Amino acid sequence: MKGTLKFLPISLAMILAFSCAENDSVEAKKAELEKLKAEVIELNGTIRELESELTQLDSGFAQQNQKSILITTADARKGNFEHFVEVTGAVLSKKNVSISAETAGRIVEVPAIEGMRVSRGQVLAEIDSESIQRNIEEIENSLDLARTLFEKQERLWKQQIGTEVQYLEAKSRKEGLERNLNSLKTQLDKAFVRAPFDGTIETVQVRLGELVQPGAPMFQFVGENDLFIEADISESYVGVLGKGDSVRVSFPSIGQEIKTRVSSVGSIINPNNRTFKVEVFMPKLDLVKPNMLAVMKIKDYENPEAVVVPSKLVLSDNRGDYVFVVEEGKAQKIYVKRGKTFQQDAEILEGLAGNEQLVDKGFREVGDNFNVNIAQQ
Repeated sequence: MKGTLKFLPISLAMILAFSCAENDSVEAKKAELEKLKAEVIELNGTIRELESELTQLDSGFAQQNQKSILITTADARKGNFEHFVEVTGAVLSKKNVSISAETAGRIVEVPAIEGMRVSRGQVLAEIDSESIQRNIEEIENSLDLARTLFEKQERLWKQQIGTEVQYLEAKSRKEGLERNLNSLKTQLDKAFVRAPFDGTIETVQVRLGELVQPGAPMFQFVGENDLFIEADISESYVGVLGKGDSVRVSFPSIGQEIKTRVSSVGSIINPNNRTFKVEVFMPKLDLVKPNMLAVMKIKDYENPEAVVVPSKLVLSDNRGDYVFVVEEGKAQKIYVKRGKTFQQDAEILEGLAGNEQLVDKGFREVGDNFNVNIAQQ
């Protein structure tokens, strides 16, 4: 036991010595790693400086050292280019009317509601006509008697019995009562407010039990036929648009587009917004309703022999507009003269023939004389 205890301090000393040696080795390796990283950073910086200097001094070295950039291409085309002015308008109806009462009385029934589609002659409201109906009944009773007396008097007159005055009086009384009856029936018919044509009830301005007078507005009514599109056009387009010109009209809410024509061009400039009104013929479409938003596309320019390229590929610098054209595996910077632009297309007036391949995807990564590799599409 005593022998074992004698060797214990020696073992602990060996372990501690080995541990210190191991720690020194790890720290040395870390230091060596940091030193190598610093050397790599310094070396990379030196390499970049040399490459930059050689690129400026030797164009051949620049071309050899340049990596190919992966791109896709888009073709320039030669053909018809059209430019349109887009103007927001609205679908209106020439049959937008206010329906008023034609007789006085109290409202006893209002079957019409806002937004209701009705047919011509359909009853929208009924005005109390009890007094008129009673007068009609009295007139009809009196007319029955007057007709009987007239028929008897007429038979007597044909037999040359009685006087002519008696015959004329009987005839006059009968005809007078017939006129009165027709007048009362006309008044009775006016007690029923009817739709003048097929359309939609926009607003209801009367309530059940309300007393109305002749001329009092009761309904705002819009017909479904005779629709047209109206828009305000800037005065800068005076002379560009004329009656009969073709226009395209789209309806964003239903996703439809039609081709129609201008039916009327205003001759007065609105001093408030410097515009003039244009009306466009509206063919009958089931989904198009009055007050619907419409976007009119008016063609103000056309070039049948234009060179057309995607507008996003036309870039600009201090010298002007340019595009990158692919020639023999390299991107060439070609300066162009741009004309009008509409949606995704741009008109090129000078600089391109219309048969070039343009750098599409990757056009912002390339430069003049950069090597390019066209990806398979």
